[in-house]
Amino acid sequence: MNPSRKLLVGAALAALMLGGCTSKVTEREQYSGFLPNYNNLQEVETPSGGTAMRWVSPSWNPNAYDTVVFNKLELYPAPKPDERVNQQTLSEIQNYMSSKAKNTLGQKYRVVPTTATAGSKPLIMRAAITGVSAETEGMKWYEVVPVAAVVGSVTAVSGHRDQDTTLFLEAEFIDAKTNQTVAKVVRKVFGSTLENSSEKITAKDFKVAIDKLGTDFQAFIK
Repeated sequence: MNPSRKLLVGAALAALMLGGCTSKVTEREQYSGFLPNYNNLQEVETPSGGTAMRWVSPSWNPNAYDTVVFNKLELYPAPKPDERVNQQTLSEIQNYMSSKAKNTLGQKYRVVPTTATAGSKPLIMRAAITGVSAETEGMKWYEVVPVAAVVGSVTAVSGHRDQDTTLFLEAEFIDAKTNQTVAKVVRKVFGSTLENSSEKITAKDFKVAIDKLGTDFQAFIK
């Protein structure tokens, strides 16, 4: 096999092995600490076709409540804007997601920002955006296929490869009367694909993905 053919085959192998490198769910080392614990989370498919890590109490009954205490999604830990994800983008994502969550909750419950009224059956919702980033598609291919010829040919253009924008979320529902968590979820959401590592991430990159989250959320509390 001539050198150019070896290079082509090597590149093809790299591309094939590359697809499985970007995880569909948040890895354990990416958990932020926002939730009190991450016990018993299991991978589930969502109605919109996404994937989430979730735990739901056997006693969970969305119809047992008439009020949800929720103000807005938090940014946790304290955000660190950079040249690709600035404070405006973080705020726009936070506001859009908070608005979508309130609209969805409002179709079934009374939504209050802090304290439920006496005589109500309240549920507390804690939710946070725990990360916004962009991952190079197949970013670990060179660890999987350590072929010198392939490394030499592709490394030079790696900065121009497509990148998946990703949004990391964590949330829990708490029964206000018992103070017990009745559901929790950790989710990694994919937004638009950027052309390279220099392109800035914007709130628009996640609009479609956030709308799908709203569909999943609506199905969960139905």
